[in-house]
Amino acid sequence: MTTTTHHSIAIVGAGLGGLTLARVLYTAGVEAAVFDLDADRHARTQGGMLDIHEESGQAALRAAGLHKDFLRLVMPGGEAMRILDRHATVRFEESDDDSPHTRPEVDRGRLRELLLDSLPDGTVRWGAKVTATRTLADGRHEVTLADGTVFTTDLLVGADGAWSKVRPLVSGAVPAYTGVSVVEVDLLDADTRHPQAAAVVGGGMLFALGGGQGFLAHREWDGSLHVYTAVRTSASWLESIDFTTPDAAKSAVLEQFADWHPSLRALVADADGLLVPRPIVALPVGHRWERVPGVTLLGDAAHVMSPFAGEGANNAMQDAAELARAITDHPGDTETALVRYEQAMFPRAEAAAADSAANLALCFAADAPQGLVDQFASRREQSV
Repeated sequence: MTTTTHHSIAIVGAGLGGLTLARVLYTAGVEAAVFDLDADRHARTQGGMLDIHEESGQAALRAAGLHKDFLRLVMPGGEAMRILDRHATVRFEESDDDSPHTRPEVDRGRLRELLLDSLPDGTVRWGAKVTATRTLADGRHEVTLADGTVFTTDLLVGADGAWSKVRPLVSGAVPAYTGVSVVEVDLLDADTRHPQAAAVVGGGMLFALGGGQGFLAHREWDGSLHVYTAVRTSASWLESIDFTTPDAAKSAVLEQFADWHPSLRALVADADGLLVPRPIVALPVGHRWERVPGVTLLGDAAHVMSPFAGEGANNAMQDAAELARAITDHPGDTETALVRYEQAMFPRAEAAAADSAANLALCFAADAPQGLVDQFASRREQSV
C-alpha cells in the first residue's frame, strides 16, 4: 500500500557523509530524516581503515561535536607507512613517530557507529531503498521506495554514493571505469596466523607497486590485515573470475603477480574468506551542475574519485559539515544555502579529484613505485 509523508530535509544514504550532515544539523536543532537501503546498521561490513585529515574530516567531526570521541577510536601506530617494489625491497619507510600525525587512522565501521550513536533513535530509516525520484510542480521533490512508500521533501540531499539515485535530478553524469580493478582480502589475527604477511606490511600502511600492479594493505584495529590487490587492466577482468570459489579466485588474481616476491603473493595466497572484487570508478574531474531548487549532492554522489589520495571520505564529511553550516546560517532560505555550499564545494572537490587521478597514474605507472617514493621524499624534506 502506498503512503505519503513529508520531510523538511531528507538525506538519502547513511554513509559517513549523510550521517555527518544529520548530526551537525541535529546539534543546531534542525531535524533531518535519513534513508538507507541496508536492512539495519549491521547489514554489511564497512571497509577498512581511513586516514582522517585534519583540515577536512577532522574539521567536520569538530563541527559535529564528536572530535574527542573520534580520537579514542584512532589506531595507535597507524600512521606508519612503507613503500616496496615487486621484489619486496623497501624503497621508502616512515615510522609512526616520524609522521606529522595530521591524518590518524580509524576503522570506517567504528567511525560510522560513532555517528549513528550520536543521532536520536529513528533518525535513520533502514530498509529504505530508493527506486525513483522526481521534481513536483510546486518545487518539492518526491521519492519512491522499493516497498511502495512515497515521501516528499523540501530539501533532498543525495548522499547515496557512486550510483546515486538522486544525481539524475541535477546531472546526467555517471561514473566511468578508471582502468584499475581491485580485489579486497583479509588476513585475520595476522601476527599469529600470518606472520610473513604481518612482517611485510609492517605497523601501518603498505604500498607495494610495480608496472601497473600492486598491493596496498594496512593493519586494522582488531589485529587483521586488509589488502587491496590492484591491477591496471580491462573492465572485463573481474568479470572473468569466479569469486564464489576462493581458491579459484586466488589463482586467477595471482596469475597477474607471477614474478612478485613470495611474501607479497602471500597477501592473497594466505587470505581468509571470500575475495571481493571492486572496479575503481570516478566521475569526471570537475563534475558540477546547474543549480536545481531543493536538491543537492554530497560525497561520492557528487564527486566519486579514485581512492589513491585518501580524499573520498574526508571530502564527504567536509561536504556535510559545510552544507549543514550553510543551511543553519540561512534559515528559511534554502536556495541561498545551496548556492553557498555548491560554490565552495565544486572547486574543492575538483582539486581533490585531480589529486586522486594523478596519484592513480603515479601508483600504476611503468616505473612505479619511483614516483610515489619521490613524492613522499619531497614531503619529508619540506616538513624538516
